[in-house]
Amino acid sequence: MRKFNSVILFLICIAFAANAQPGDAPPNAQPGKCYAKCHIPDQYETVTEQVMIKPASTRTIPVPAEYESKTEQQLVKAESKRIIAVPAQYETVTENVVIKAASKRLTPVPAQYETVEERVMIKPETKRLITVPAVYETVKEQVMVKPEGKRLVEVPAVYENVTEDYVIEPAYTKTEVSQPKFETVTERVEVKPASTKWVKKKADANCLSANPDDCLVWCLVEVPAEYQTITKRVNKGCDGSGVADAGCTKTIQVPAKMGKRTVRKVKTPATTREEVIPAEYKTMTVRKVKTPATTREEVIPAEYSTVKKQVLKTPATVKEEEIPAEYATVTKQVLKAPATTREEVIPAEYKTVSVKAVKAE
Repeated sequence: MRKFNSVILFLICIAFAANAQPGDAPPNAQPGKCYAKCHIPDQYETVTEQVMIKPASTRTIPVPAEYESKTEQQLVKAESKRIIAVPAQYETVTENVVIKAASKRLTPVPAQYETVEERVMIKPETKRLITVPAVYETVKEQVMVKPEGKRLVEVPAVYENVTEDYVIEPAYTKTEVSQPKFETVTERVEVKPASTKWVKKKADANCLSANPDDCLVWCLVEVPAEYQTITKRVNKGCDGSGVADAGCTKTIQVPAKMGKRTVRKVKTPATTREEVIPAEYKTMTVRKVKTPATTREEVIPAEYSTVKKQVLKTPATVKEEEIPAEYATVTKQVLKAPATTREEVIPAEYKTVSVKAVKAE
């Protein structure tokens, strides 16, 4: 039986190898190795297990109640309360009462005067200004009849002949380009890169299938790269470095052409200078103030007189007098104890009855 299963598995692998395509290749295939895709069938075994045919459940069974007779008291009338009024109590007392309250009255006291002598000022002290005239004198002095002035005087320019350089032709830059050197070289160039491909090969010389294609497997084979030899001209430049066009362009600085010439130039520019014209004076006799006019202050004393007049000795006032209160004896009833209420409890009333109750378990 085991040998028969091995033969069946081998035939299934051959069938899958014949029908396999390169697209079904393993992801990590290695060149030089062959691969076959085999189908391994499922294997089964018989086991015994318990299966629930009806789930567990619960049911409710009614049990009838049992009753018994017993005696109990029932409330006929609930307990209550009532309010009882307690009257107020009075008594007779004798007391003094004010029939006229104590008070005060104000009595005026007249003011008192006396006659006195007093020195009074009838004219206050004053001051007056007295003018002191100015004092003059005659003197001789120089008087300016024409003030000092200024005028501008022109100073002409001074010239000289000088020899100087000048540019006949300005400096410039020129560029010279030389032909580069070329060299013929031979080079091997890859025209097709190396790759791999899938090919069919015979898997086993002892294959039992009558169809030769059933004994083939897919193999990953390396395909080498393809090269081609080409000849080309290479630009080696002009300076021998081998870099294309290197040193073939030169920039040359051409200096400027200069000449000499004689020109007339300003040595000292024209200017102006300021000239002072002195002031003109004249001697004259003039009258001048020696001492200026002033004022002086003169005091006029105050004037006084003695007079008689009445002055207040004691000012008018008022005097406060006490008036005592007046009393009388009276008899009256006063409250000894105020009216109140008291609370009285009325007990509840019960009666005995027979009832049917559920018997306790």
